[in-house]
Amino acid sequence: MADDSLLEIVGEEISLIVDLSLGSRVTSLKWHGLEFVVQPRPSLMDWGWYAMVPWAGRVKNGMINDKSGNEFLLPVDWEPPHAEHGYGFYSAWEKTSATSSRLEMPAPYSPAVAEQRFEVKGNSVHWSLEYSANGCEIPAWLGFHPWFRSQLEKGESAIVEFEADRMLVKGLDVMPTGEYSSPKPPPWDDAFTDFKRLPTITWPGAAKVSVTSRAPWWVIYTEDPVGVCVEPQSAPPDAANLGITGEHHIEAVFTFS
Repeated sequence: MADDSLLEIVGEEISLIVDLSLGSRVTSLKWHGLEFVVQPRPSLMDWGWYAMVPWAGRVKNGMINDKSGNEFLLPVDWEPPHAEHGYGFYSAWEKTSATSSRLEMPAPYSPAVAEQRFEVKGNSVHWSLEYSANGCEIPAWLGFHPWFRSQLEKGESAIVEFEADRMLVKGLDVMPTGEYSSPKPPPWDDAFTDFKRLPTITWPGAAKVSVTSRAPWWVIYTEDPVGVCVEPQSAPPDAANLGITGEHHIEAVFTFS
C-alpha cells in the first residue's frame, strides 16, 4: 500500500523522495546512483531540502509588523532569540498531486496558503513555491534551503563557486544590519545580491550541480563540515525589518552533470 506521506518522483536520470510529514522536504535525491542530500540530523533545520515560507532565513527577535503597524511575535523555538526559516520546514503538508503539496499557514499568517511542486526532467530538478496571502497583511518572502552533502560516495569534497557584487553586513547578533559590503572570502553564512555568475557546487571527480533562479537574493552557507547550502530567496533574512519586499513566488532549477 502506498504511503500517502511520501512523494516518489522518478525520472530517467534522477529520483527523489519527498516526505510531506517532515516539512514536505526532499529526503533523498539520487543522480546516477549518487546521493546528494544530507541525511537526518537532530535539528530539522540541518538536513534535507526544504521550503522556507512564509519567511526565509531569520527574523530578528521574532518580531514582525503587518501593514497597519500591528506587531506579532513569531516562533523562536529553533534558535532563540530569532525566528528561523518559516513554518513550512517542520509542518506536515497535504498532498495535492504526485508532484505537489499544500500547507495552510497557522496564526498569525492564517488564512494564507503555500503550494510547492517538484518536477524531474532529464538531468534537472525544477522546484517551485507559491504563497497566497488570502488577506493576510503580514509581510512574506520565500526561499529554498537545499542541504548538499559535502562528500559524495566518490570524488573530492564540495566546492561552491559564484560571483556577486554585494553582500549584507551582519552584526554581532548574526542579523543583517542593512549595510552592504563587497563579498568576503569563505567560509560563508551570508546573503548576497547582484549576481554576475549564479552558484555551482562541484565535487571534483564526481559531479557538478548548477543552480539557476531569477531570485534576487541568495544565502550561501559553507560553515558545516557535513553539508553546504545554496539558497535562492525572494528577499534576504529579516527582510521585513530591513524594509525589503519579496515576491510570493520562487522557482529554481538544479542541473546535474
